[in-house]
Amino acid sequence: MPRFNLRYFLLYKALNSAFTGLSVGIFFVLYTPLQPIVYSVGGIVLALGVLLLARFYGAILNATYFYRFSLLVEGVMLVLIAVVLVRGFSLFTAMAVYAGYQLSFMFGSYLLRVESLVLPRPKLLSAIDSAKQIGYMVGLALSYGFYRWVEGDAQAQVYAIHLPMLLLEITIIYTLLVGFGRLGRRAH
Repeated sequence: MPRFNLRYFLLYKALNSAFTGLSVGIFFVLYTPLQPIVYSVGGIVLALGVLLLARFYGAILNATYFYRFSLLVEGVMLVLIAVVLVRGFSLFTAMAVYAGYQLSFMFGSYLLRVESLVLPRPKLLSAIDSAKQIGYMVGLALSYGFYRWVEGDAQAQVYAIHLPMLLLEITIIYTLLVGFGRLGRRAH
């Protein structure tokens, strides 16, 4: 079972939400090659995945799986950033990013639910939600500033924003590892 370092865990939550804010505009450009039917099929697969995951709640609603699935989702994000940076814009990239985000959404419900169970103190949950919202607003502001600063067409801007996203994702994974007590920092 992880020994939480709450300061780093809160930082992880804030940075994770900043990533969401920073990346919110990329989908309109990345998903351009996808046909509308993909969203219907993806939604069905997502719902089936959440249903399947929910059947295992008795075994996985604990801190160990919370850590493992959090790390899985962050690993998926890191791979998706690499796909965009290496492959550029294509149908393959759009499908990979869409599938990866659907996978992360599948675990999203679980992660929110288990977070409330593993860290059930109202004051701590309040701090977590505050960190998330502050991080999200910072990410949105950075995104806005980035797109105002970097000139070029939408594809060039979205490609370019993946470089700061890569650095942010590496930092997120580091804070996740420390926040869950998996790296050298002592828990507070």
